[in-house]
Amino acid sequence: MSTMRAVLIKDAKGPIENLYVGNIERPVPEEGQVLVKISAFGLNGMDLAQREGMYPPPPGTSHILGVEFSGVVHQLGPGVTKWSQGDEVYGLVGGGAYAEYVVCNHGLLIKKPATLSWVEAASIPENYITAYQAMVKYGQVNKGDNVLVHAGASGVGVAAIQIARVLGAHTVTATASKRDKLEWLLSIPNGATHAVNYTSDDFAEHVKQTTNGKGVDVIIDFVGRTHWEKNIDSLAIDGRMILLAFLSGGDVPSVNLRPILYKRLKIQGSTLRSRSLDYQTDLINSASFGAVVSQITGAEGNGPLRTYIHKVYPWNEIQQAHREMAENKNSGKIVVTVS
Repeated sequence: MSTMRAVLIKDAKGPIENLYVGNIERPVPEEGQVLVKISAFGLNGMDLAQREGMYPPPPGTSHILGVEFSGVVHQLGPGVTKWSQGDEVYGLVGGGAYAEYVVCNHGLLIKKPATLSWVEAASIPENYITAYQAMVKYGQVNKGDNVLVHAGASGVGVAAIQIARVLGAHTVTATASKRDKLEWLLSIPNGATHAVNYTSDDFAEHVKQTTNGKGVDVIIDFVGRTHWEKNIDSLAIDGRMILLAFLSGGDVPSVNLRPILYKRLKIQGSTLRSRSLDYQTDLINSASFGAVVSQITGAEGNGPLRTYIHKVYPWNEIQQAHREMAENKNSGKIVVTVS
């Protein structure tokens, strides 16, 4: 039996202090799978929730944390012809990326261009696929639309803002709780056109002013309960709201349904991790997503879409990395390197 090192959780769940690097059996690729030797993996909010026992991985996937990674193809499972040993890739999994090796379906891998570092490549999959699904597939953002993105400095938020700008949105308003995050979002290429501190300002009133009373056509929301009423107030006629999470809670008491009816609003919940393999594969390999991902460069590149790294940790500092995310300190992506 071959073993590998991986980030494990003492007692299977618990606080940040329960994370440690230990030994575990190395997975073997099955039909249609590829074994990848990991160079780096990205952190996501779902990792914190899973660590605490609140977000179990989908059935049939690894119990190890982590859904996105970059690395080198190490071994091919039966029936795989698309990839070769030694290919540099990045990709998406239902779990298992906090490790030296991960098995991934061959259709969920993307070729890593030489222009991206391992860290930059590892920061792309969950962020950009989620943002694309929300902004394009469900939000159906069009040229001239007005857009509101909550949690704007998160990895998905930064990706969604840029996608909206590249697709021709007229205004893209971002919300965050800290001034430095808002200033940063306004400063980056294809960043937000407007920014609001939701802790001190009324974002609904702000977007009404910037849209001459019309409201926004698309909202991307991660917050839920505390933002619900202002979100509904912010939406224009025929507006679309995409719910990606409910960080403030999933229950909204005394919901007023009238504006949903009168404004003909569309409210769409959207998840990625729980989607079927066929859905994820079709999404990643679609021509429209390919057109998006081909435009991504690092922060110092000149592409219209860029990936921004907040901080890089070696994996023996995984507790510090989780703490950084838990304290909401990041503007952009937190990435961990495997050594």
